[in-house]
Amino acid sequence: MSACPALLRFALPALALALLSAAPAWAQQHCAPREIIVGRLAEKYGESRQSIALSHGNQMVEVFASAATGSWTITVTRPGGMTCLMASGKAYETLTEQLPPKKKDA
Repeated sequence: MSACPALLRFALPALALALLSAAPAWAQQHCAPREIIVGRLAEKYGESRQSIALSHGNQMVEVFASAATGSWTITVTRPGGMTCLMASGKAYETLTEQLPPKKKDA
């Protein structure tokens, strides 16, 4: 399974920016060192990293998911190593979509 390049390039950083600016109090309550977060996602939910991108301020945005259960989690890791849970859900699918054909000028 491979991640959609457009998702990596545009959607994940934009989502992280929106979530970071919209819910800083919530994010602060759900943060821990990266190794603890990644370990818990693997042990409790069977999730592994599916995609990665850089956001503003060199923040690392990652999507973790489980192919077995369809659960998913988006995390943001700050340069100092603190990782915050930003969103989670179910019914994760991996897509590889092609860009639409370029339109010819009239």
